[in-house]
Amino acid sequence: MVKSGKQARRSGTLADSPSHLMHRVLQLALDIYAEEAGDGGPTQRQFAVMEAVSVRSGLTQTDLVKATGIDRSTLADLVARMTTKGLLARQRSSLDARAMAVSLSAEGQALLEAARPRVEAADKRIMGLLPKAKREGFLELLGELAASADAAPEQARAEAKALKKAQKEARKAEKSAKKAAEPVKKARKVKKLRTAEPVA
Repeated sequence: MVKSGKQARRSGTLADSPSHLMHRVLQLALDIYAEEAGDGGPTQRQFAVMEAVSVRSGLTQTDLVKATGIDRSTLADLVARMTTKGLLARQRSSLDARAMAVSLSAEGQALLEAARPRVEAADKRIMGLLPKAKREGFLELLGELAASADAAPEQARAEAKALKKAQKEARKAEKSAKKAAEPVKKARKVKKLRTAEPVA
C-alpha cells in the first residue's frame, strides 16, 4: 500500500530527499543553460571562470576555487584547457612567485560578452519556473547554501586543527598522569620487596 502525505515524507522517499531533488534541479538548470548557450557557447563552468576573472583579473587558481566553488583538480584542468583554446592567459603572480595569475584574453573577453545575454536568458527561464512570490526567497536560500559550501573547507580545517590540539593535550595529560603515578608504583614495589624479605 502506498503511503501519502506526512507518512510518505517520513519514509524517506526520493520526493523528500534534498540531495536527490537538488541533483534533479541541477540537471534541469544545466540543460536550460546548454540550450541557451548554444553549441559555440562556453560551458557553465567555463562561464563561471571567465566571469570571476573578468571581475578581478590576476586571480590565482586558489582564488578561482574560492570564487567559483569548482574543486581544485577540476579547475586546474579547466584553466589549462581554456588557456590552450586561447580564452585565458597565465603568468607568474606578482604577489606569489609560486602561483600563476589568470587573466582573460581578448578572445575570452569576446566570448564572455557574447555569452552574458544567453546566460541571463537561461537564468530567466529557470526563475520563470517558480511563482513570482517565491523567486526572491529561492535565491536567498541558494545563497545561504552556497555560503555554507564556501565555509565548509575553512570549517573542516578549523575542526581538524581543534582535533589535533585536543589529541596533543590528551597525550600530554596522559604523560603527566603516568609521571605522577611513578612514585606511587615505586613505593609499592619497595613495600612489596620489604614484606617479601625473610624474617631473621
